[in-house]
Amino acid sequence: MNDLSRSSAIDTLYRISSLAGKTEDPREALALILGEIVSIFGAGSGSIALINPDSGHLEIEVAEGLSGDDAGMSLKPGVGVTGWVALHGKPLLVRDVRTEPRYFRIRDSVRSELTVPMEDRGRIIGVVNIDSDTPDAFGEEDLKFLLLITAEATRVARNLWLIQQLKTKASQLESVLTIGQRLVSKLELQEIIDSITLEARKIIACRLCAVFLTAGETDHMELYSVNGDSGSFAGLPPLSIDESSVGAAIRRKKQIEVLDLLKTEESLPVLQAIRSEGLISLLITPIIYDGEVIGVLNAYTSHPHRFNDEEKRLVAAMASLGAVAIQNARLYARVFQSEEQLRLTERLNALGLLASEVAHEIRNPLTVIKLLFQSLDLQFPENDPRARDGAVIEEKLDHLESIVSRVLNFAKSSEDVHSRCTLQGILRDTLILMRLKLEQARIRLHYEEPPDPLEIEGNPEQLQQVVLNLVFNALQSMPEGGDLFLDLKKVFHDNGTPRVELTITDTGCGIPDEVRERIFDSFLTGRQEGTGLGMAIVKRILDSHHGSIEVLRSDIGGTSLRITLPSPG
Repeated sequence: MNDLSRSSAIDTLYRISSLAGKTEDPREALALILGEIVSIFGAGSGSIALINPDSGHLEIEVAEGLSGDDAGMSLKPGVGVTGWVALHGKPLLVRDVRTEPRYFRIRDSVRSELTVPMEDRGRIIGVVNIDSDTPDAFGEEDLKFLLLITAEATRVARNLWLIQQLKTKASQLESVLTIGQRLVSKLELQEIIDSITLEARKIIACRLCAVFLTAGETDHMELYSVNGDSGSFAGLPPLSIDESSVGAAIRRKKQIEVLDLLKTEESLPVLQAIRSEGLISLLITPIIYDGEVIGVLNAYTSHPHRFNDEEKRLVAAMASLGAVAIQNARLYARVFQSEEQLRLTERLNALGLLASEVAHEIRNPLTVIKLLFQSLDLQFPENDPRARDGAVIEEKLDHLESIVSRVLNFAKSSEDVHSRCTLQGILRDTLILMRLKLEQARIRLHYEEPPDPLEIEGNPEQLQQVVLNLVFNALQSMPEGGDLFLDLKKVFHDNGTPRVELTITDTGCGIPDEVRERIFDSFLTGRQEGTGLGMAIVKRILDSHHGSIEVLRSDIGGTSLRITLPSPG
């Protein structure tokens, strides 16, 4: 190479170094770099081939002087001069390709070839190759300069790839944050799971995404959502954990990558769906909540693909966000179920209260009727039909008394099932049920649990019903949101008797004046949609526990109620 060529090479190095400021597209930069190389060496053609991380093959990224078919070639490492350089990481100068057995013919007119590896931090990532139609067109000096230029070109390309990766990562992270915000705003379980598969497929550009959730206590998983051209997946039966590749991910609670699905042990319906959809590789990500696997997020590709660390992290982030959203939806459903159950319990309790009141009212006149009937001492001849009528009347009076007694005994039987428990535990369980309801109603909860257990004797389910009723009333008095204060403590009366007190204070609209004095009466309500039974049931339950409830204050600034229960110690 003459001095002019050396000067041109130095100019080329400068131009290559300055490419980073002219373009942010790595492929465009590689094309410009190749054009500079072909020009300075006077080559007839040239190419830059990169190693595909999925297949391990060399694939031509940019080319000059090659036909369309030749530019799309893919070579295994070791095949041809280019493949040999990629495999061994050493440059190769071929002065005459007709005497080189490793040469893989691309253009018939090629006579000499110069090939050098692209090395990035000790790893071969590609190959730069130039050809000439003249034998012995390149020499050792050319080889040295091409190595120097390729090293600089690799540095520039690496920096542009890094910039591109950072931009992609920033975009993906922004997408994940947006997805997270969308997920936590949804409350319907199916809508959440459909969003997970849709967004996961977007951020990693896979062929198909699916979510399977555990089916209760069984060893099966059910398909809840699939996104992609997935007609074959729609009818999949419950998936056996032991007969599927998802089992390892569930047991180990870690991501599992499957390069070739057809080589795994899958059930026949799954294999048929895989073949029908043309799926090859799979990334299984467990959906974990509170240390337990509640499902898996599967990402499928239609070509052999090794998922990189970035893809795995993004899918793992999606699975984590999905786990929280799924559990929130389930808890929200439980709250609504609890509300419905509470309404049913209120109606049943009201029915029981009404039945016991009616039975009690019937018993008094029934007793009078029976006593008066017996006092008549009616004696009729044996053959007189009135004797039979009198016996029937007495029998039916006994029957009515038996019915009344059974109603009264049934009404008080449920109250006798008492056990020792803590009011902290009852309150804690109630707040867990109410957590999502409080968030949805924009209620700020202020509660600090006492460190020492505050024990009481009672029926935990009935006492939880008391707290639920009072908290629901507080929520309904704050339709625009507000603050809810809970104060739980142990006090001693003047005679030294220990008592447990729970004060519930809200910042709502207060109790209407017209009902304030009679809020504990049955069927009295200040709300159009109310049953008028809630506070009556609360009072009745507390009375059965030898407790009390009182209104400390109620005005436009809110309401404060205090529950008092005896403590055994």
